[in-house]
Amino acid sequence: MNKMEEHFFNEIYTCYYKKSFYFAKSYVHDDLVAEDIASESLIKLWEKLKTESIEKKYILPLLLTILKNKALDYLKHENVKHTAFEQMEDWQHQELSMRLSALEACNPNEIFLEEIQEIIHHTMSTLSKQTYQIFMLSRFEHKSNKEIAEAMRITVKNVEYHISKALKVLRIALKDYLPLFYFFFYY
Repeated sequence: MNKMEEHFFNEIYTCYYKKSFYFAKSYVHDDLVAEDIASESLIKLWEKLKTESIEKKYILPLLLTILKNKALDYLKHENVKHTAFEQMEDWQHQELSMRLSALEACNPNEIFLEEIQEIIHHTMSTLSKQTYQIFMLSRFEHKSNKEIAEAMRITVKNVEYHISKALKVLRIALKDYLPLFYFFFYY
């Protein structure tokens, strides 16, 4: 950057930084983020001014457009993060409730291996042939998802889907025996 360019950049920075900062802060409500957005926007404006011929009256509208887009990107990203955290908290709460219910309902004197096997057998018989076969290969023959996919000429994602489907059905059927279910199928 030569002295003339540096002087021009400093002039733009001095003239528009405060306005940019307050504009960004009014939407993102965070000083550090607003500083980043203002600085990044001014740099982007500077790069555009170096490569394009832009009349002075269009500089501020261009800067506001750049600021708006950067603030929108930030807010959209924050919204996605917030939604993901909420979903994770909901899932954790549901899982905790399920474990509490299972433990409260659990009476060790009533848990019989034969009864569990009967429930598993009955539940497995309700699965589609393909889901049943994939689950058996995975859990009882200890085949990897890739090996199953190759043997059945389907995708690994399809194998994962069928295993998840079978586990979900079994989880529901064995909700009263959940601690034992995890012991038998996950360890």
